[in-house]
Amino acid sequence: MTDQKPILSAVLVKQVPDTHNITGEVMTKDGTMNRNALPAIFNPEDLNALEMALQIRERRGGTVTVITMGPPKAANVLREALFRGADRVILLTDRKFAGADTLATSYVLKCALQKAGPFDLIFCGRQAIDGDTAQVGPQLAEKLGIPQITYAETIFEISGDQIVAERALDSGSEIVRCKLPVLLTVVGSANTPRPASVRRRIERKLAAAPGEYAAIRAEWPEFESDEQLEAYLTAHDLKIAVWTAGDIGASEEQVGLAGSPTQVHKINFVVLESTESKTVPATPEGIAAMIQELVHEYIVG
Repeated sequence: MTDQKPILSAVLVKQVPDTHNITGEVMTKDGTMNRNALPAIFNPEDLNALEMALQIRERRGGTVTVITMGPPKAANVLREALFRGADRVILLTDRKFAGADTLATSYVLKCALQKAGPFDLIFCGRQAIDGDTAQVGPQLAEKLGIPQITYAETIFEISGDQIVAERALDSGSEIVRCKLPVLLTVVGSANTPRPASVRRRIERKLAAAPGEYAAIRAEWPEFESDEQLEAYLTAHDLKIAVWTAGDIGASEEQVGLAGSPTQVHKINFVVLESTESKTVPATPEGIAAMIQELVHEYIVG
């Protein structure tokens, strides 16, 4: 990388339910997911996107701003981003955002980026595990009017106003060049995300959004009022910025359910039932016979 101009990066992340443990009880009658019924985690490929942005900052300087849209508890992923190295975090939360599909979500993110920016690079994970649509990143680039590099695995060069990156595709790879600013959706094979720094975790353990002040004061009674706590957090750059629809100038007709043309039509619950069973003797001969049958039926081999 020859041009040493600092790079201003934004990373869009999401707190998602751990869908590895999803059951029928998690789905509601209207086809949406009861997210409170599952533990929440940092969307895996968003961690790869954050790591790519941090690596760029280490080589080029600049800043990394992390933005998430979700309920107040989504501040957890922003704290995690701070622990891993983010410079600035923003929580987009508003009851008006509830029920958003990818179109409404990308619109809210567009408004937030225009308020928070400008940025040279915008990073997203390839897709979120709770939806698997991979639509938000491309829709966002279209709304911002900037080029996009999907399935980004490696950034080879940033020189002047151009970037050279490699895309990981099912059929191989592709090297592309385009102008900044650009949006990249990052695949899981791009890197190994760094763990949270113990030092940063200690320094930023009190990072909080206003809705979390009561819980912090219960644990840290030396803060006698929300105003005193907020003054401390602001002075130490620990206050998590919270933006609503009004703060980012978003039209109410384009957010939440009102701005979501796609709706879940039907949910099918698939139940797998055993119709027959076979006992395999716990002997070398029994195991050998089972393996031979599996190979014969092309189940393994």
